[in-house]
Amino acid sequence: MELAFIVDPLDSLKAYKDSSVSMMRAAQARGHALFALEQSDIFWEDGATCARVRPLTVTADDHDWHDAGEALVRPLSSFSAVLMRKDPPFDMEYVYSTYVLEAAEREGARVYNRPRAIRDHNEKMAIAQFREFVAPTLVTRDTQLIGEFIDAHEDVILKPLDGMGGTSIFRVREADPNRNVIIETVGHHGRRTVMAQRYIPEIAEGDKRILLIAGEVVPYALARIPKPGETRGNLAAGGRGVARPLSVRDRQIAEALGPKLWAEGLLVVGLDVIGDYLTEINVTSPTCFVEIAQQTGFDVGGRFVEALERAGAAS
Repeated sequence: MELAFIVDPLDSLKAYKDSSVSMMRAAQARGHALFALEQSDIFWEDGATCARVRPLTVTADDHDWHDAGEALVRPLSSFSAVLMRKDPPFDMEYVYSTYVLEAAEREGARVYNRPRAIRDHNEKMAIAQFREFVAPTLVTRDTQLIGEFIDAHEDVILKPLDGMGGTSIFRVREADPNRNVIIETVGHHGRRTVMAQRYIPEIAEGDKRILLIAGEVVPYALARIPKPGETRGNLAAGGRGVARPLSVRDRQIAEALGPKLWAEGLLVVGLDVIGDYLTEINVTSPTCFVEIAQQTGFDVGGRFVEALERAGAAS
């Protein structure tokens, strides 16, 4: 297969922990050809969606991990698969990219994750589809409703719907003297939609990242454990990643969501679970392939390529 990866600039990727690099290495090891492009390389002209792509060879050396050839222009439909692995923020440019990639799909391109599915699944709001697995949650711009929610649940997490990597996440208690300031800050004085969730004490044991690949559950989660004095487990916020087998509840959640999300064209999904509760559904560029593989020996990248091969054979 010829695989085109839409990623951030290659030199910005940290090969020692990057899941997209893990995918590339696994694909190359199985004999597939790699090509790399950035969001800005894609264009639509005269009814065809094309891109400037660079042939790519990857190595096992995390410091000098890639060799990219000269750019050439190709229709996206000419690749066996196009992998949308651009990191957030999910801004309007990201949305525009999904529109153009949808045009490529109409021309015969196979894009994963599917552009419409990425667009339709806000990584925080998507949990509303699976209410039975969600802790008490409020989504609103109304500061009074947020205040009432804090009064009702006493200990609450506030976060914007467009945040990533643990940015702008606040824990607020009922008696916190700064609660109104925090509400105003997160919600931009009522101009930005906020998610409020009842605080889940099991965050001390880790914010678990559970991976779904083509609807199937990877049997290990990466528990991202907050550093001392923190309530955020995100690795970007200093959390420590510890791989663990899935609990019964973890598997229940993952097996319920997996087939439904894959049916919508979401090949790779990262579920975030704290304690017994689903908190986020990550669909843009889910991570933690490398950490799980290193700590357990489970070949996550290989599982991804096998799923991609099956999807290609079935199309």
